[in-house]
Amino acid sequence: DSSFEDGYDGYLTLAEYVQDFLNHLAEQPGCFETEIEQFAETVNGWVAADETLQELVELVYQQATSVPNFSYMGARLCNYLSHYLTISPQSGSFRQLLLQRCQTEYENRDEAAKGDETARKQFHAFVLFLAELYLNLEIKGTKGQVTRAEILQEGLWELLNVLFSNPVDNNLMCAVKLLKLTGSVLEDAWKEKGKNDMEEMIQRIENVVLDANCSRDVKHMLLKVVELRSSNWGRVHETSPRTKATPENDPNYFMNEPTFYTSDGIPFTAADPDYQEKYQELLEREDLFPDYEENGVALSGPGD
Repeated sequence: DSSFEDGYDGYLTLAEYVQDFLNHLAEQPGCFETEIEQFAETVNGWVAADETLQELVELVYQQATSVPNFSYMGARLCNYLSHYLTISPQSGSFRQLLLQRCQTEYENRDEAAKGDETARKQFHAFVLFLAELYLNLEIKGTKGQVTRAEILQEGLWELLNVLFSNPVDNNLMCAVKLLKLTGSVLEDAWKEKGKNDMEEMIQRIENVVLDANCSRDVKHMLLKVVELRSSNWGRVHETSPRTKATPENDPNYFMNEPTFYTSDGIPFTAADPDYQEKYQELLEREDLFPDYEENGVALSGPGD
């Protein structure tokens, strides 16, 4: 698309330019690597005020929580912009404003989980975007060390509790997706703090399976999560203590977990160049998410 190579020539507003780029990225996710640098450079030349940065955050947030399957790409985009946007006004940097926007949605979690179908779908989209942010948002310390956002880890724990406390089918399916996506990373992080939070979460699942009036299919999905966790989240090799991967010694730290498997049993991670295609195929597999809807769009067609 020549329009993105030429920067913002021909666009009247930042919103028009950003929205066009987001739509372009949704249709052609493979363009991220080749076009993100130009996009950030253009935005840097345009964003010059608190209000404009807020507008940029809102546009990216809305795209990530309303366009089907854009949550992963949205999280990658947020991570890139958090490091390469130069403006940092008094109201906060891009990352600070993004986390504030997420906090606004997070504070309504109890009401949303108990809401009508529309409210719950919107809430689930937010939950899965937050999960992708936790996996992809890199926080660089003053000494160059790289970590994940601790506040997101705490938030995901609370969101899981809210979902399990309101055990209707689609809340439970959202919890399943969240745990499949982040379970291995969350458990490792909790263990490092000496916390047994994943054991508590597995116990919550077992209680739901025994007591909740959810469908048989959903109970089956929940038991599959318990089984997955008992196999160390599908990870084939346990890292030895001597060679334990850290953000400092492993450049792929933020991209090598969790590991997923295609229908042929081939492992892949978010670092795989065909991640989007393979991840979509995984979502559509009937044994994982029967009749589940992502952001209101059915992943399985009629008769599946």
